[in-house]
Amino acid sequence: MALSIQSWVANEGGKHLVLIMWLGVNTWLFLRTFMTYCSGQQYFYLHKMLGLGLCVSRASASVLNLNCSLVLLPMCRSLLTYLRGTHAVNRKTRRLLDKSKTFHVACGVAICVFSVVHVSAHLANLVNFSVKYSEEFPALNVARYRGEDPRIIILTTVPGVTGVLLVLVLFLMFTASSYCIRVCNYEIFWYTHNLFIVFYLILLVHVIGGALKFQTNVEAHPPGCFRANQTSSEHQGEELERGEGHERSCGEEAHFQPHHPQTWLWISGPLCLYCAERLYRYIRSSDPVTIVTVLRHPCDVIEVRMLKREFNARPGQYVVLNCPTVSSFENHPFTLTACPTEKSGVFGVHLRVVGDWTERFTELLLPGPGVASEILPMVQQRTYPKLYVDGPFGSPSEDVFNYEVSLCVAGGIGVTPFACVLHTLLDGWRTFRLRRLYFVWVCRELQSFYWFAELLCTLHHKLWQENRPDYLNLHLFLSQTDRLQSMSEEKYRLLSSRILIGRPKWKLLFDEIGRANKHKRVGVFCCGPKGLSKMLHRLCNSDQYSGTTFEFNKESFI
Repeated sequence: MALSIQSWVANEGGKHLVLIMWLGVNTWLFLRTFMTYCSGQQYFYLHKMLGLGLCVSRASASVLNLNCSLVLLPMCRSLLTYLRGTHAVNRKTRRLLDKSKTFHVACGVAICVFSVVHVSAHLANLVNFSVKYSEEFPALNVARYRGEDPRIIILTTVPGVTGVLLVLVLFLMFTASSYCIRVCNYEIFWYTHNLFIVFYLILLVHVIGGALKFQTNVEAHPPGCFRANQTSSEHQGEELERGEGHERSCGEEAHFQPHHPQTWLWISGPLCLYCAERLYRYIRSSDPVTIVTVLRHPCDVIEVRMLKREFNARPGQYVVLNCPTVSSFENHPFTLTACPTEKSGVFGVHLRVVGDWTERFTELLLPGPGVASEILPMVQQRTYPKLYVDGPFGSPSEDVFNYEVSLCVAGGIGVTPFACVLHTLLDGWRTFRLRRLYFVWVCRELQSFYWFAELLCTLHHKLWQENRPDYLNLHLFLSQTDRLQSMSEEKYRLLSSRILIGRPKWKLLFDEIGRANKHKRVGVFCCGPKGLSKMLHRLCNSDQYSGTTFEFNKESFI
């Protein structure tokens, strides 16, 4: 599949530009710090003792400071949502904001890599502090005597103890962030990732240890100068090391002092911003919502309809639910499938019952497993548990209406971001830029289509009545063919006629859309399995659609 430069620039250009800039800043900061400690006059005696380990440890520390500050910014969800909603931010910038999770991961990986470099360099420094103990400048030493065991130094100094704790916390956070743990046991990921608070507190203590010192009186005591108690051979050796051949005498003894901590200068701004964000979110979500109705849908899906005072949301956004009865500390994101409107303030989400949290939550909302699996309204008098809603937060699906032509592809329960889009179209398509919507929904089981069958039929009839039958191009696919069925209900006859057996022929579909929309930008929105998104991503970057640019947008929660 040939690559289109125009499509690649549209989909990958901005992301790779930011990546190159980020790598450039990291490289420049590393090299600048490395050269400062390698050739700086104030570090002459320290560099003579520690060698390359000093330069590498300090250079990696500067990179760690940078990334420990940047890694917090993508987690400011409310700020990113606000920026997405402002008219000052264009579509290209919004699409870059949607890559915030990728940037967060990149900064996290950089922290882990340079932590390994930093720790390795400091282990070499500890050995040199012990082996090359300076009798001449006792204040420069970390070791208390020549040959002291480096392990004792680690366990008896503030930088050593806090360094061990930082490595332990970072190891837990990194391993628990792996894909397999996040999918199989989200709770482990959630709890360990919140150790970042402990990480930053220890980090602020770590830098006040003052293990590395610099010379404060370089003018009065030029590094390597000749002292009265120094022999001629010793002085000549130092001069040769420095590449100098002229005599210089010392005005006074060398004085050393620890560096003033600089880490707080790097992380205080982003940390305060993040704390302010979390405080704002806590206040905003402090009142529990009113659960209006709970519906049981086929294939282990429930729908929760809620009311909340002064809650406004746009189609495509998501919220974070917290049910203290299930777990006070766990928060789970769910896409809104219905937004508040001028006529009704009710909003809703659809939850797939997968995992411990959703199972316990469902038990609190619904009767026992003996209840029939068909759609079942709950009794209004039922006492529901307290439920807190944080959000809404922005997502790529918000931009469906910002293209003239959009292609929405859903896999199974991944239909939820687009359900809200379809609900919004019921209120009136004339107010949007969108002129044609291709909607592709792939499910394994026929019963899954019942989740939004009524919505699809109602929207289709509305568009026909308004003489816009081509506004919505509907494609439904049933991928599991071992038990073929059909929707027997008369009111769903439309959907039965649209359901195709098998999987979509994506290349043919993209060719059709490309021919019908030449020289246009088509927004492609995907929410589904990783394999599906990768396939669509490759097709969007291919060059087989003359004059048509497909801009890929993938749904992803932070």
